[in-house]
This record gives sequence, C-alpha cells and structure tokens, in this order.
Amino acid sequence: MNTFLFFVLVALTTVMLVYLYRVVRGPTAFDRVLGLNGISTKAIILIVLLGTIFGRVDMFVDISTGYAILNLVGALAITKFLEERGERE
Repeated sequence: MNTFLFFVLVALTTVMLVYLYRVVRGPTAFDRVLGLNGISTKAIILIVLLGTIFGRVDMFVDISTGYAILNLVGALAITKFLEERGERE
C-alpha cells in the first residue's frame, strides 16, 4: 500500500510541474490563473493523501477544505481584477 501511495505522490508532483510550466510560459494571464488553480487542486489532493499516509485523514481534510476555499476566493479575486483591468496578455 505504501508503494502505491508513494507512486501517486510522485505522479501528482509530476503533474504539478506540468502546471508550473503553464504558469511560467502561459501566453495570457488567464492561462496562468488556470495553471495556479491546477496546482492548488493537486495540492489539495496531496494534502488528503498525506492524511491517509499519516492516519489522520480527519485533520488533513479540514486543512484541505480551508485551502480549497482560499484557492476559490483567490482565483475569483484575481479573475475579477484582470477582467476589470482588461488584461489579455
């Protein structure tokens, strides 16, 4: 079981690196925001997975829920700011 969880951790980290490439090289600001949302989503999954590994899923789910709400509010704020500013690149 631990080998499988380690493989999932490595796979999620690899996917996060792909999203990081999109954040750095994204042609528009909206692509960068989408990349950050993808990284945040994978980070939430990693937090819950770490809770499973440590046997404290209840605590880590609470932490990941707070992080998800913070991610949502931050993404909406950035998107609203860019929309009002007329940012396209």
